[in-house]
Amino acid sequence: MPGFPLRLAALCALAVAAGACSSGDSGDAPPKPTPMGHTYLSTRVEGGAIPGGGPMTLTFDDGRITANSGCNTSSGTVDLSDNVLRTSRLAGTLMGCPGERGQADAWQNSFLEASPAWRLDGDNLILTGKDVTVHLTDKKIVTPDKPLTGTTWIATTLLTPDAKVRSAALDEARPTLTITADGQVSGTTGCNRLTGTAQLSPGDEVSFEVATTKMMCPPEVMEVEQHVLGVLDGHTEATIDADTLTLRNANGTGLELRAQ
Repeated sequence: MPGFPLRLAALCALAVAAGACSSGDSGDAPPKPTPMGHTYLSTRVEGGAIPGGGPMTLTFDDGRITANSGCNTSSGTVDLSDNVLRTSRLAGTLMGCPGERGQADAWQNSFLEASPAWRLDGDNLILTGKDVTVHLTDKKIVTPDKPLTGTTWIATTLLTPDAKVRSAALDEARPTLTITADGQVSGTTGCNRLTGTAQLSPGDEVSFEVATTKMMCPPEVMEVEQHVLGVLDGHTEATIDADTLTLRNANGTGLELRAQ
């Protein structure tokens, strides 16, 4: 029929514009879920064991991985493409740990730097290496967020504007912080007793006003105390992730604390 091919071409052109003549899906596929933005705790290890018992804690954030398996904390860049976990050479703190825990860093870094395969099963992350498979679960499932008030928090890491600092002096001093529901503060700086008040604002801001006893301790413990008091001086930002409280003061100092 004269003109039929032209009419058919015109109709198909209109249909293509509407998506009817397309053989594929015009919509973008939803992004595949990845571990990025989550923290996981190991719940089971097949083919071996973490020296010292672990657990392995892995945090994925902004293209980086942070790992701790019971001794030092290591970190580096991470690439999760093709369901393979590829890290840079992991660098970490250099604190000595007693017994089998002292071997945890080498075990952990060797496993992670060997590019294990990864897959997600809901809130579970499974890492499969050559001989070892590590099963991990989202930290928020294993340990839900602790309340800011009524919890005794123990300082584990000193934060500066550029670094996270752990030391034997900090581990031995074990500064503590407790805030009651009515804003009363108690604890220790690692050397002296700590008392005062905390004004809790809506959101995550806390304003501290504290005082201490005046006992002298070894210089390395007094350095810890000075840092703690610098954080608890005025306005801080308080963030809770499971059993970890992070305090950041406007002056740039901070603390990471673990629920007792």
